[in-house]
Amino acid sequence: MKINFLAMSMLVIGVTRIDNFYFSLTDKNIQLDDGRIIPLDDAWLRAGWDIKYVYGFSWLGRPIIQLPEDLIRIQEVIYEIKPDVIVETGVAHGGSLIFYASICKSIGHGRVIGVDIEIRPQNRSAIKNHELNDLITLIEGNSISNEIISEVKSQIKGEETVLVILDSNHSKSHVLAELHGYADIVSPKSYIIACDGIMQSVKGASRTEEDWSWNNPISAIEEFLATNKKFKVTEPMWPFNEGFFNKRISYWPNAYLKRVFD
Repeated sequence: MKINFLAMSMLVIGVTRIDNFYFSLTDKNIQLDDGRIIPLDDAWLRAGWDIKYVYGFSWLGRPIIQLPEDLIRIQEVIYEIKPDVIVETGVAHGGSLIFYASICKSIGHGRVIGVDIEIRPQNRSAIKNHELNDLITLIEGNSISNEIISEVKSQIKGEETVLVILDSNHSKSHVLAELHGYADIVSPKSYIIACDGIMQSVKGASRTEEDWSWNNPISAIEEFLATNKKFKVTEPMWPFNEGFFNKRISYWPNAYLKRVFD
């Protein structure tokens, strides 16, 4: 089945405006007038990147620079696992920390540790004065330094279930060092999640670098998994889906590394 979109719809691919395209409900592709076929998710993600779509959201008063679908999907994982501790590297405005803390508050279980090389005074103040501050611990320093990794580990009790989210420096070397540094605190059947692998697919767009084709979290994941067999890229199951789409539309492709062995 194909649906024809005319002037009522507009698609932006890079700098090209497309006023007439077809969407195939069967294979989830978009066919442009010039014959090009683009997967629906790729078209949506690239268009969103070009217009800085993720820079328009907040969560409980704090900016949260994340794709909404990624937030919905990770809350499904958090609700399923119900971790005692969520460790996030990368604090920025604090929106993600507040988001994770709000889920912990809602389910009556868990707390959050946020790590960043620099926590700006205005952001630290906003987090400290937030209603959910009692569920958040802030640690300032380089997330791959031995000192900071040790400090994070000192905040976790041996029997606690831990989920780790890597969302700081997204270079291959940094993410790889984080994967090695935090892997051993991830609980069996839980995840370490390396965010923003979208870098690989948007190379050449605005706000990108030429080396993003290889210098990205996905490259780090591949190298990490080559030597660490305790983890496997595992797409979390959707607890509900009555729609036609069964693939995450995400800035975090191949991001979920599940610990499958002790």
